[in-house]
Amino acid sequence: MKRIDHLVITAPTRAAGVAWLEAQLGVSLQTGGEHARMGTHNALLSLGEGVYLEVIAVDPAAPAPGRPRWFGLDVVAADAAPRLATWAARSDDIARDAALGGAAMGEVIAMSRGALDWRITVPADGQPGFGGVLPALIQWSGNTHPAAQLVDVGCRLKRLRGAHAELVALRALMASLGLDDSIEWQELSRGEAPWLSAEIETPTGTVVLGGQEQ
Repeated sequence: MKRIDHLVITAPTRAAGVAWLEAQLGVSLQTGGEHARMGTHNALLSLGEGVYLEVIAVDPAAPAPGRPRWFGLDVVAADAAPRLATWAARSDDIARDAALGGAAMGEVIAMSRGALDWRITVPADGQPGFGGVLPALIQWSGNTHPAAQLVDVGCRLKRLRGAHAELVALRALMASLGLDDSIEWQELSRGEAPWLSAEIETPTGTVVLGGQEQ
């Protein structure tokens, strides 16, 4: 089964990311935890059954990992604004799907946080594929999923959109993964920067994160 698993907001600090997102959505996030292997930590928000959002940043208390951190966090400047950096799609056979994605998808890495165990694709340079429009693939171990542990605050992901100049190649890759219909597409002219946007329904109205002006 393939589906949207979660959205990834990167920030220079976890506190800055949480404050920004809470101001955008008008709801409170929950503290997640630490990822020792990547030297990061996060905070989480339910987006309904089986879907969530994470704010993730470098953990200043953790030693640097022996490889580039995931989601491009090594190049997030101290004064950078939090941003929708990429997303993750759930896979039921991550080894097979990662092979289909090739170098753009990266290697499969085993991760854990508390009682949670999963495997996820991480490109060698740590940068999300196709400027963040290509998702990371994730496969959870057992029946435990972070979304089931989160308080439902009434937020729902309504639409995910991606734009890229190499849309033919990107959509062919997404189709091979069975994910082409998980996101709405817009083709850009050569030289235009790719972007990702998420339309989220909140208790007080609809908010769009990301987009061309991010």
